[in-house]
Amino acid sequence: MSRSLLKGHKRIVVKIGSNVIASRESGLNEKRMKEIACEISELIQNKIQVFVVSSGAILCGAKAMGLTDYPKTLPMKQAAAAVGQSYLMWAYERLFIKHKIKVAQILLTRDDLASKKRYLNARNTLVALQDNKILPIINENDTVATEEIKFGDNDALAGQVTGLVDATLLVILSDVDGLYTEDPRKNKNAERIFIVEKVTRRIEKMAGGTGALGGTGGMASKVATAKKVAATGVTTLILNGTQSDMIKRAFQGEDLGTFFLPT
Repeated sequence: MSRSLLKGHKRIVVKIGSNVIASRESGLNEKRMKEIACEISELIQNKIQVFVVSSGAILCGAKAMGLTDYPKTLPMKQAAAAVGQSYLMWAYERLFIKHKIKVAQILLTRDDLASKKRYLNARNTLVALQDNKILPIINENDTVATEEIKFGDNDALAGQVTGLVDATLLVILSDVDGLYTEDPRKNKNAERIFIVEKVTRRIEKMAGGTGALGGTGGMASKVATAKKVAATGVTTLILNGTQSDMIKRAFQGEDLGTFFLPT
């Protein structure tokens, strides 16, 4: 089933959640990043254009700064992001160059996509990078974004980027297996939903609230993003990015994660 749903997508956005590749205790999980880099490289080898939206800078920066708690104030979050972003990009550069893939850093705020001129400039830059076989690694510009100009979380940013580059598929790598009928951490009998044809109030209720410490999203954010991009004809697939080869296995036909179909 998943193979048919994933067939034909030639331009996709892959969003990598904070808790997939980083933690407050250990900083970046380069072992997991290496595995994800291999999967993305295979997609590129199969002539699929990939745009990566990666979280993790704040968690990485907090570790590098020696902070014992996750930063709570906006200035401290921005400071951690400033430190962590260079660590994050250096890791991606080292991992992808092994596959002969060059990467480029793109930092955006909501204001960048609110202005038509800046929107087109961002789009042209991203397309030019792809035309030159360079993988864009996109993140929110946390070091300058205030609460008024933030996307809110990188799920929302990934949804915006999907429209920006005319992608037809958004893959969200999270730390859960997909959308469940109830919170599987609280109810072992909760069942994973494989396909969501339409995001209804019932589906939104299933998604619950925010996510784990270190991430600003959560399932509710992912469902909200999936609903928005579905209205533009885009499919969303939520996968557990903490497990190996999930993208590869999904493209090979395994029924993994949760699909949100375009409306």
